[in-house]
This record gives sequence, C-alpha cells and structure tokens, in this order.
Amino acid sequence: MSASNIQTLIGMGAYLVVMIVIGLWYAQRSNSNPEEFFLGKRGLGPWVAAMSAEASDMSGWLLMGLPGVAYFTGMGEAFWTALGLFIGTWINWQLVAKRLRAYSQVADNAITLPTFFSNRFHDKKRILMSIAALVILVFFSIYAGSQFVTFGKLFGYVFGAEDYYTAMVILGAALVMVYTLLGGFLAESTTDFIQGLMMILVLILVLGFGVSHAGGLAGVSENLKNFPRFTDIFGIATPLDASGKAAGVQALVNGKPSFGPGANYSLLNIVSCMAWGLGYFGMPQVLLRFMAIRKSSKIAQSRLIAVTWCFVSLFAAVAIGLIGRAYMPALLNTAGNSETIFIHLAVDFFPPLLAGLVISGVLAASMSSSDSYMLIASSALANDIFKGLVKKDASESLVMWVARITMLLVTIFGVAIALSGNQSIFRIVSYAWAGLGAAFGPLILFSLFWKRTTLQGAIAGMLTGGGMVIIWKEFISKIGGAFGVYELLPAFILSCLAIFLVSLATPKPSEEIEKEFIAAKTAEF
Repeated sequence: MSASNIQTLIGMGAYLVVMIVIGLWYAQRSNSNPEEFFLGKRGLGPWVAAMSAEASDMSGWLLMGLPGVAYFTGMGEAFWTALGLFIGTWINWQLVAKRLRAYSQVADNAITLPTFFSNRFHDKKRILMSIAALVILVFFSIYAGSQFVTFGKLFGYVFGAEDYYTAMVILGAALVMVYTLLGGFLAESTTDFIQGLMMILVLILVLGFGVSHAGGLAGVSENLKNFPRFTDIFGIATPLDASGKAAGVQALVNGKPSFGPGANYSLLNIVSCMAWGLGYFGMPQVLLRFMAIRKSSKIAQSRLIAVTWCFVSLFAAVAIGLIGRAYMPALLNTAGNSETIFIHLAVDFFPPLLAGLVISGVLAASMSSSDSYMLIASSALANDIFKGLVKKDASESLVMWVARITMLLVTIFGVAIALSGNQSIFRIVSYAWAGLGAAFGPLILFSLFWKRTTLQGAIAGMLTGGGMVIIWKEFISKIGGAFGVYELLPAFILSCLAIFLVSLATPKPSEEIEKEFIAAKTAEF
C-alpha cells in the first residue's frame, strides 16, 4: 500500500473513530428502554431532525449513485430524478410532518411506523402491523445491502485492489452495526446530523474544485459538447461499446469515449424519473424523524433546513457527475464503476490526508442511511412482531435483546446482498425505494387526511403497493414501451385506488377512530 493510501485511510479512520465515540456516549442512556432506543423519547431538535432525516434518506446514492448516472449518460435521467426528489421532500415536510407528529402521539404514543398504522385503525389482531413490519424487514435489508456496496467500492478503491471488496463490505457493515447497537436512535440521529453536515460540505468542496480544475464553467461546457445530448435535460447520451451498440462497457476511440447520437427523453421517461419523489411519503427513516421532533412548533424551521440542504446537495451531486465527465472523460466505462467518480475527483484534487476526510463524506452518506435501516428493521421485528404478536408480555430487556439479534441478522443479509454481484448502487436503491414508497406512502396520506379510510382499505393498499412493485419490476416492465416506467409510479397509483375503493366498500370507521382523527388535526405537542 502506498504512503498516500495510508494517509487517506488515516483521514477516514479518524472520522470512523468519532462515530464510534458518539455511539459509546449515548450507550447507557439509549439502552434504557425501547422508546428511548427506537425513538429517542421524541427529543429531537429542529436541526438534528432535519439534517438526520435528509442524511439518512439520501444515503451513499447521493455521492455515488446519482453522480454516476450523470457521468455515464448525462443530465437527462439525473436531473429529472433530482427534481422529483426535491419536490417530494418539500411536499412531505409541508403536508405530512406536523400531522404525523401529532397523530402518532394521539394514537396511543406509537413509536414505530407499523405500530402507528395498527393503533390508527384499532387493529386488535395486529394484521396491519405485521404486514408493515415484514415489508420493512424485506426492503430495508435490501436497502442496507446497497450501502454496504458503497463501503466495498470505497475501500476497494482506496486500497487499489478489487480483492478487498468483500472484506471491506463486511468491515463497513460491522462498524455501523456496532455504533447503532450501542447508541440506538439518539446516537443514530446525532451521527446523521454530523454526517449530513459532512455530506453537504464535501459536495460543495468537490464541486468548487471540479469547476476550477476543469477550466471553469466555460471549459466544462466546451468539453461536454463533444458528447451528444449529454447536457440536454430532454435527451440522454448513449455510450457505445466496441461494436457500436449501446454499451454495457463503453469503448474508447482514439482515447476518447464512444457515444452515439443520443436519444430523446420522452414525457414518460420524465414522469418515471420524477416519480422518485412519491417515495418520500413512505420512507420510515424520514417519517420517524417527524414523529421524534421535540415540538411540532419547530417543524417549520426543520422544513426550511431540510429543503435547503436537499436542493444544494442534489444540485451539487448532479453537477459533480457532469464535471467528472468533462475532467476525466475516458476514465470510467461502465454504469457501475461510474459511481466512483466522486472518489476519483476527491483523490485527484486534495492531498491524501485531506482526501481521506473528503472521502469520508461517502462514508457519512452510507453510514447515515444504513444505521437507520438496521435500527428500523430491528424495531419492526422486536417491537412490532415479537412484542406485538408473539409475546405481548415481553419485558423491555427481552425486547432490546431481540432488537440486537435482529440487527445482526439484517446486517448479515445486507452483506449477502452486497456480495451478490449486483454492484450498481442506483439500481439497488431504486428497487427498495419503490417498495417502501408504494407500500407505505399512499397509506400515510390516506391515514392522515381521509377520515373514511378503513382497516380493510389500509391492508389492501399496503399489499397492493408492495406486491405490485415486485410484479411490475420482475414481469410487467419486461414488456417494454410504456410498461418500462419506474415501478413506483404504477404501484403507488394502484395502492391509492385499493385504499379508496376497499374503504368505500367496507363499513366506515368507528366513532372512536373518527374522534382520534379529528383530535390529531388540531393537536399540538
């Protein structure tokens, strides 16, 4: 290993030590009981709530997946995806945050999303809670795997050898599991706040240095003119392989990347990309921050912080992918390895020790998400399934032990996903995002804003949304054409229809449920 690699690792190692120390700091306090461990006793301030929500939501996808898409095929897909996410972020904070904060407390102080659904509809048999917990376990385990892919790519690059990929996936997963096990929700939220600051700082740094090194804005624009449709938001660049076909592996011709004439980005493609924004309504890692805010009066401040962070970060991530292609046009030749462009730029721009700290932004992005996924998945099994169904008289200490064991199992499954061979972070995330967004998003909206929603409608909507994502992705999308739309969009629409139609076809909710609904509309906590 070279001296520069060692210095880079020292910078990254210093960051990891800080995260572990935070976990130790909160260990005794957060392990006292399930409410403290899973929701921090609703004690988040506006800055921590906002920054931890956005950092845990964006994940390693922000610094690797999104720039990778922009680097490989240009602005089209990356721009519309980012715009959809920005709009979804704003609407979610505007519509959902305050109502969910109040309703989760009115609904018998629910501390997890499945418990909220169950309490909201007075589901005495816990059917809805069980389905929600299983959905979380499945899709969050996949989500965790996508973040462990980031660890493998990152450390593999720093060591300079793909042989280290497996070992680094396991090491990264183990580190996140340790500090999350130690400190629970408070440690996770505090580290996510720090990691959110780290992410936006390194994005701005790399963006600024990138523009400078690539010859300024004029130089970037001039270089990208060589690649047809690369900066066209209504088009998409088409990398070509050696045979002149659409590339899995892009060819070089006279040392330059090979592109075809490009293609139009249709209205269907645009709508498909912007549909990513629908996922926000069903993201447990974000919704839990809404539930955990100390006072609902602080939500407006949190919203401003979150939306500003989101705009700057998404803009910078897309721009870094474009600048990377202008500055290093022939360096990366597949969609998968294009996701390392941020790392390449950081190493090229900064001295090794500082590069290690900058690259820690990728660690920050991945850790801030994977800790949330692991904690929420463990709460789903321990609090919602084990205590809610299997052993209702379980002691708090037993629930905590089940949560820890679950976290270990989720980590192992996530590592298996990361080592399965599919190393495109963008594609893994898109699948899990769709599953959670379609299963929970429509139900959150109907639960909070339509008094007539029934338990039967809720169950039908959740099953339809989650199931349709899998069916559409694995079968219907292969038809192509209009059926190639991002699976979240049709699954979300069909879930809404299922909730609406089944609710109308079944007896209206009880008077007690309706009173709680009305109380939540005006409650202040």
